[in-house]
Amino acid sequence: MNAIDKTLSSDISLGVLLEALAASPTLPLAFRYDTRLVKPGYHVTEVKTGQFSALDCGANPEAWAEIFVQLWDIEECDRTHMPAGKFAAIIRKVSEHVQLDGSAKLTFEVSDGVQPMQLYCASTPLVTDGAVYVELFPRAASCKPRDRWLAEQAQAVACCGSANTAKCCG
Repeated sequence: MNAIDKTLSSDISLGVLLEALAASPTLPLAFRYDTRLVKPGYHVTEVKTGQFSALDCGANPEAWAEIFVQLWDIEECDRTHMPAGKFAAIIRKVSEHVQLDGSAKLTFEVSDGVQPMQLYCASTPLVTDGAVYVELFPRAASCKPRDRWLAEQAQAVACCGSANTAKCCG
């Protein structure tokens, strides 16, 4: 995979995740990262939110909200993967004390307590084999001006290749 290819992940928001989990609250919730599943005893150790302001490499001001969910990837006794509804309840409990924006960028911080924490974005949850699976992909650095330019190019190609050619490309 190319270092700037983001086609594998959809980089979902917290709201999209919670909506998907609400459809299957009793099913186990398993996260997959670096080609492995989180261990059944995993804990959600922290949920935090932040408002960020920055200047990108093209001197463009940027601002966004981001929610971080920290997963501690451990094996614990005879535990199973937590039900999707329990994960949602943890988020609801946090939202009683901290204002969480459902449309905010969602980042997972994952560590086994030994290796350094790594940052991941999440794909849309999939229900398969009696569980809800969320694929986590490493959150790579990017150049926002280049990302915007690529998005504009993709939109132009999609538009100019359609029946709307005169309207889009004229």
